[in-house]
Amino acid sequence: MSKIESKLIEMRIQLPEVPKPVANYIPAKRTGNLIYVAGQIPVENGIIKKGRLGKDLSLEDSKYATKLCAIGCLAAIRTICSLDKVTSIVAIHGLVNSTYENIEQADAMNGASDFIVEVFGENGKHTRTAVGVSVPHNIAASIYMIVEIED
Repeated sequence: MSKIESKLIEMRIQLPEVPKPVANYIPAKRTGNLIYVAGQIPVENGIIKKGRLGKDLSLEDSKYATKLCAIGCLAAIRTICSLDKVTSIVAIHGLVNSTYENIEQADAMNGASDFIVEVFGENGKHTRTAVGVSVPHNIAASIYMIVEIED
């Protein structure tokens, strides 16, 4: 078992199966030493987390949703290589389902960012975008990620 997966077990995190894409795309793609992960949504025990920050969801709910998205990203990366091969989390881009008036999208994205840094340490520090949008199907968030891996 990989070092990162052992750490996830210690954290009581189980990587889910990567959902089959519902359109004409793939969950993750490697080009050179980079893996681009398609937008992952918050799924827990097979249930998609839904709602809008500022309406149905509290900030804590939205932070948890972004963490679940990040967990999904790690599962997608694992379809290409061991998580131990990740040398850098380059970027995390988050779309947070929120009301027009809400201004807490960056705070909500801390759920994903804090989790990734906890898992990968210094290699987990990344650039980031946090945008408030209306996510399709009222899904709480969607995150995509770019990571660098060793050969």
